[in-house]
Amino acid sequence: MVRDGYFYGLALIAVAVVVGLLTGAWGWAVLPLLPAAFFLWFFRDPERSIPQEPGLTVSPADGKVTEVARVSTPDGERLRLSIFLSVFDVHVNRSPVAGILREVRYSKGEFLNAMNPACAQRNERNLVVVDCTEGYQVSFTQIAGLLARRIVFTKRPGDQLARGERVGLIKFGSRTDVLLPGHAEVLVKAGDRVRGGASVLARIPASEPESLPARSGAELLV
Repeated sequence: MVRDGYFYGLALIAVAVVVGLLTGAWGWAVLPLLPAAFFLWFFRDPERSIPQEPGLTVSPADGKVTEVARVSTPDGERLRLSIFLSVFDVHVNRSPVAGILREVRYSKGEFLNAMNPACAQRNERNLVVVDCTEGYQVSFTQIAGLLARRIVFTKRPGDQLARGERVGLIKFGSRTDVLLPGHAEVLVKAGDRVRGGASVLARIPASEPESLPARSGAELLV
């Protein structure tokens, strides 16, 4: 479990005990116990079996694939996959690929519904760019939603990331976008359910390596 779950859950359990002791009516203690149980469940962090085959990109988040689209950037054509996380999904984020963390860029913004396409540009978000060990670049963006009010990212530029490694968290409903090289073979479609670290989103053919751009075009998630 993510430690935030203990903070929220144990605090509410303590409130329940105080309410019961002060009122003598332990039935009232159920009111804070219900959200305590929700927080303990919401911040769960299950272990996942990470695919090890070279060239695979795994999902950075649990949720539903809402879009698979080709987009243009100054560095060429890219593939964008959008994943919507409801309050019922695991909200721990994982690195989709193995490599060196090149860039982390946090941007303040609004809190539009994560299903709104405009949220990719207008909402609070955190861009993460990884130079993959296979010689191409993959980026993903943590995007706050209508209920999400905090994005957590625990790594720093220069860190070596393993595929499927835990890297952060978005609290409550949110969205995660992944930007892949244009020649990637996408293995999911809109409507599919995916699990962070375990579900394979795409395969990057080793026969078509991509030179890493001098600057990142990953922020152009349009």
